[in-house]
Amino acid sequence: MIRFNVPPFTGREMENMKKAVENMHICGDGEFTKKCSSYLEEATGTSKCLLTTSCTHALEMAALLCNLKEGDEVILPSYTFVSTADAFVLRGAKAVFVDIRPDTMNIDENLIEGAITEKTKAIFLVHYAGIGCEMDVIMDIARRHHLMVVEDAAQAIMCTYKGKPLGTIGDFGCYSFHETKNFSMGEGGALLIRDPKYIEEAEILREKGTDRSKYFRGQVDKYRWMNFGSSYLPSDMNAAYLYTQFEQADEINKARLDRWNQYYELLLPLKERGVIELPVVPKGCVHNGHMFYIKTKNLEERTRLVDFLKENGIMAVFHYVPLHSAPAGLKFGRFYGEDKYTTRESERLLRLPMFYQLKEEEAAYIAGKVKEFYGA
Repeated sequence: MIRFNVPPFTGREMENMKKAVENMHICGDGEFTKKCSSYLEEATGTSKCLLTTSCTHALEMAALLCNLKEGDEVILPSYTFVSTADAFVLRGAKAVFVDIRPDTMNIDENLIEGAITEKTKAIFLVHYAGIGCEMDVIMDIARRHHLMVVEDAAQAIMCTYKGKPLGTIGDFGCYSFHETKNFSMGEGGALLIRDPKYIEEAEILREKGTDRSKYFRGQVDKYRWMNFGSSYLPSDMNAAYLYTQFEQADEINKARLDRWNQYYELLLPLKERGVIELPVVPKGCVHNGHMFYIKTKNLEERTRLVDFLKENGIMAVFHYVPLHSAPAGLKFGRFYGEDKYTTRESERLLRLPMFYQLKEEEAAYIAGKVKEFYGA
């Protein structure tokens, strides 16, 4: 069976994890946590990067830094993972879902302004499959209406929009290092902060509400409880695992893009016949090969294709059930306007296996079975 995902592994992770243990500092903010944060700050140009226990926690921190509270409204796409909404629903804010674009599966930037009310405080957007949303339009809307912007860039490390790294354009950006992502620490994430004025508040929030970060930098002689907070620090052993992959980031990124391009080339004849649709990468967007998906004619055809691939030793999966149709979505949110594309497109999309170690011959076999299903 060709698995849908295999966590990235370079072969040197255990060396760094052993070093973390030998350093006798395996809790948060050790040597490798600092190295990972520095790498991301240098790679993205963000003012500050704080490694977290998950992208979910990075999003929760962003919601707190946006000062979201009960009665506020947040605009977001319904086609996303639950963490995007959970982050502010936990604060008592209401989710206002808007439709997506069928080409990129990202939030439709042209629908955002109509969804704004006097209660709207923020826009939480998602860069699906590492393809950037139309950030120029979204940031213009946010400026004119005095809204915060949080980029759920869980899938978008090493991706850019018009030359700008995704996750650095809005007020806050959130990366994921879950085992399904391009770079992994098992469970983990990062919060990127654009404006330095939020750094101290974020550090306090991340360190259980204390100024412990200042204490370790020698800026205060003891640390105190300064505000509310929680423990969002990952173990340094996890960070050691992740940093090994950062050391080979270009190699990992190239391998994924090679397989992505191979899939595209092999399946292009089906697209040209009009039997499937392939991913769209708009001008000005650079992606990272995080996922390769196709779109079938409808839900019934997708179900038959999933079964056919499984019978041939290939694990392919589909993605999110739109949040606005889920029990919690009905409870905590509302859909603005018409659901023209969200449900329809979500029922057609099918993800093919994609991971760092995926071999060229495996990708060829998978594409060949998709073509066989369609009689090609």
